[in-house]
Amino acid sequence: QVQLVESGGDLVQAGGSLRLSCAASGSIFSIDVMGWYRRTPGKQRELVATITPSGVTNYADAVKGRFTVSRDNSKNTAYLQMNSLKPEDTAVYLCNAFVRTYRDGSYSDYWGQGTQVTVSS
Repeated sequence: QVQLVESGGDLVQAGGSLRLSCAASGSIFSIDVMGWYRRTPGKQRELVATITPSGVTNYADAVKGRFTVSRDNSKNTAYLQMNSLKPEDTAVYLCNAFVRTYRDGSYSDYWGQGTQVTVSS
């Protein structure tokens, strides 16, 4: 089965930067859209950024100009560069991907377990 593992979360002060990684592993044939989402206590998961295999990106208004999503298709890995972090960015950041495996003929939606980002004021 496909696994998505996030890494890079940490405790930083406002104005700092972090780079998150999402590594997909398993019997992967192809990965379509990959995305980053975040959740805070008592709130529903919200979109942060998405990226297509060709590099087309989409960002939430709250992070535009500060965050950059990228991917390395050869490594089945997505990244999220987060700059000028604010306390409001504090959340568990989760990786999402639509993946086709060698076993299955269709794409399935996979989620990582998340990595904690805490921004102090």
